[in-house]
Amino acid sequence: MNLPRGAALTATLAVALAFAAACGKEKTPRVDAAAERAAALERSKKDVFGTQVNALESARGIEADVNRKAAEVADKVEKDAR
Repeated sequence: MNLPRGAALTATLAVALAFAAACGKEKTPRVDAAAERAAALERSKKDVFGTQVNALESARGIEADVNRKAAEVADKVEKDAR
């Protein structure tokens, strides 16, 4: 095969660029963020910080309960004010 020097150089360069582009890409595994977050929470409950994690969850539950009760009282006060 008798190609002009410029065509051979261009073809070689195109092949090298295609090879470099294909080698540079790494396949990243698909990760479900919600599932990973839930798994990390379960691991943390059993790990060194388990007491703190459980206390934090308990505090969030208490916060929700207090907010609910405060909203009920505010509604009752508003209703009585009418």
